[in-house]
Amino acid sequence: MTTIKVNGQSATLDGVPVHTTVLDWLRDRGLTGAKEGCAEGECGACSVLVARPGLETPTEWTAVNACLLPVASLDGQEIVTSEGLGKSNALHPVQQEMAVRGGSQCGFCTPGFVCSMAAEYYRPTRTATEEHEHEHGPNGFDLHALSGNLCRCTGYRPIRDAAYALGEPPTDDTLAARRSTPPPPPATTQLLVDGNEFLRPARLTEVLEVLAERPEARLVAGSTDAGVEVNIRGNRPPLVIAVDRLDELREFDFTATEVRIGAALTLTEIERRLAGRIPLLAQLFPQFASRLIRNGATIGGNLGTGSPIGDTPPALLALDAALVLASTRGERTIALADYFTGYRETLKAPDELIRTIVIPLPLAPMTAFHKIAKRRFDDISSVAVGYSVEVIDGTVREARIGLGGVAATPLRARATEDALTGQPWTERTVREAAAVLAAEGTPMDDHRASASYRSAMLGQSLLRFYAQHLAAEGVSA
Repeated sequence: MTTIKVNGQSATLDGVPVHTTVLDWLRDRGLTGAKEGCAEGECGACSVLVARPGLETPTEWTAVNACLLPVASLDGQEIVTSEGLGKSNALHPVQQEMAVRGGSQCGFCTPGFVCSMAAEYYRPTRTATEEHEHEHGPNGFDLHALSGNLCRCTGYRPIRDAAYALGEPPTDDTLAARRSTPPPPPATTQLLVDGNEFLRPARLTEVLEVLAERPEARLVAGSTDAGVEVNIRGNRPPLVIAVDRLDELREFDFTATEVRIGAALTLTEIERRLAGRIPLLAQLFPQFASRLIRNGATIGGNLGTGSPIGDTPPALLALDAALVLASTRGERTIALADYFTGYRETLKAPDELIRTIVIPLPLAPMTAFHKIAKRRFDDISSVAVGYSVEVIDGTVREARIGLGGVAATPLRARATEDALTGQPWTERTVREAAAVLAAEGTPMDDHRASASYRSAMLGQSLLRFYAQHLAAEGVSA
């Protein structure tokens, strides 16, 4: 029997169609606080809380997009909806502050805001410090926790006011106390409904054996891409395999020579474990969609799609990353620069999966990630550029530049790298190299940007990178 705990009560998933989302399942049960606003994970109206393994405490309450996750992926796990936070006669502190500070008008988005705000409310490291007040508010609240929630009528100031008014959870708060015990482990699941099958194997070897027999299977972790395929494009793969909780895909190791990141770690988990030790990725994370998406999205998934506009490939290319691919035949390591072979085509065989991302150390001292998009946050890149440059005694010893959005695949800007390497790190060199960079790739016209705009942004990006590092050294351009 497959079950899920919702607001403290167990419910069965037996007979539920495999591609049913958490959102649709909840609403069918009468829990209609969560709404469908976009079905793409861009508005946050569907936000709910999931009990996940924590870094500082055994459990962390994590906000996720219920419109993207298949409910089968939460078999054996525990979620809380806006209805489970409080009642009309006993509001949760988040609900209370939203109410008294005018944080809701039509109310459509409010339950989603409440759940995302509650996840930050229960963040174990949220503390009021003068050091972080300028970025996290007077009570330590990080407003980026709400970056994936859109409000269409209230306006954001009263919502911010509600967030900044929250104190520490009271001692009798059951959800705060719940953090001290581990979350329930995901169940080993096998569902077959109406000809569609959902599997959650217990070990990586089992996944690889299934892939060897059925390479057409769809692997899912956070479902931030697969969920859109289901909702918007009507994609219904006959076999879905959940890999998000496999220990073998969740390793993290930071040594003197390399960093190894499991392909199923979420971007939020990676960000917290790295704690700024890879500055290039520290710049990338806040620009990658929203906190709601980063709570589910994985680097393995971002690379597995082979998309030319994924945000992680340009940064990882600049970091000279490699991938460990696994199958029943064994494991092999390939350079990310060789991984992409065509539009959404890669060297990964149908029966392989990405197990680990490897970043060599030491890092270059000058790095940056530039994302050009129509919105500052939570948008798809028109152009993305990752830089990693080492300058010794005024001369460029090594340069690596990763590009996204300017060709059928992410790519290294080899011609520009050659134009910089061995040359003096001067404005003249950079301007000449910027002209080379503007001609890299094969940019195209689409609804996000024209080809000429993309080319212009490439050249301007390198000039910006040069100016930023001069400024960091206290030198005026």
